[in-house]
Amino acid sequence: MPTLQEARRKIGELVVAKGFGNAPDDIPNKLLFAFIELGEAGDSWKKGRPKEETIEELIDVVFYVLDASRLIDPAADMDEMFERKWAKNMNRPYQYGEGFRSKKQ
Repeated sequence: MPTLQEARRKIGELVVAKGFGNAPDDIPNKLLFAFIELGEAGDSWKKGRPKEETIEELIDVVFYVLDASRLIDPAADMDEMFERKWAKNMNRPYQYGEGFRSKKQ
C-alpha cells in the first residue's frame, strides 16, 4: 500500500504525463476541484449509487488535495504531517468540536 508521500509522487507523475496544471498558480483550481469532487461523492451517496462509485469520487478528492500539497510545499513530508495531525487530534477531548450538535436550536 502506498504511503501519502508515494501517492503524492505518483500524482505528480500523472499530472506531468497528462499535461495538467503543474504550477503554484494552479493551486486554487486544484482545491476547487477537490471541493467539486467531494460534492460528487455526496451526490453519489445520496442517490444510492454503488459504493465503489462514491469511493472513487473520494479518491478524486484525495488526488486533488495531494496534488495541491505537492505544489504548496514540495518538501513537506505528508506521512510525518499526517502522524503529527493525527496525534494532535487524538489528544483533543472526546467529541471535540461536536458540541454544537447537542444544542437545541
